[in-house]
Amino acid sequence: MTGEGDAELDLVVRAREGEDQAFAALLQRHKPALYGFVRRYVRDGDGAADVVQESFIAAWRSLYRYDDRRSFGVWLRAIALNKCRDRARRLAVRRFILGENDDGSAEALAQHDLEPDGETSLVANEQRATLQKAIDQLPAKLKESLLLTYFDDLTQKEAADVLGVTVKTIETRVYRARQRLAELLDRSAI
Repeated sequence: MTGEGDAELDLVVRAREGEDQAFAALLQRHKPALYGFVRRYVRDGDGAADVVQESFIAAWRSLYRYDDRRSFGVWLRAIALNKCRDRARRLAVRRFILGENDDGSAEALAQHDLEPDGETSLVANEQRATLQKAIDQLPAKLKESLLLTYFDDLTQKEAADVLGVTVKTIETRVYRARQRLAELLDRSAI
């Protein structure tokens, strides 16, 4: 590692030693990208903020387990992905127990909040909503691989590290996700 990687590793070492400012610097460095990833996964701004906060708490608690041969950002995304999965399970149980309709869930309502500044045209919003619905229909393994590589701009190697699979598995999942998305989008155009 050189340059920025060394500076980040230095922050990790100092945070492990109990220096709060070092951990705060790591949070500031990774918060925007992590929020973007989580926001795309949960589609709810408030929910995404909660998941990011839970992820940072979990990272702080398990900082001693961080392997410095791995990118800190990739390690953090793996934690956030697990928190996203936990949240999805909790919401599914809640909907089942309370009988909540998916159309009234926070995630469904948040679909209309994809572009809060309102400058995007209605057509673009409809296309984005159609794409989001198609992505939501993908099996979790395909969805996660696609989000990490296409929307979060991770390399296939980094996505493989986050998901704990091989690069070949990521390649296959992304290929299958793209095929499935094309099928779903073709059906919605009819």
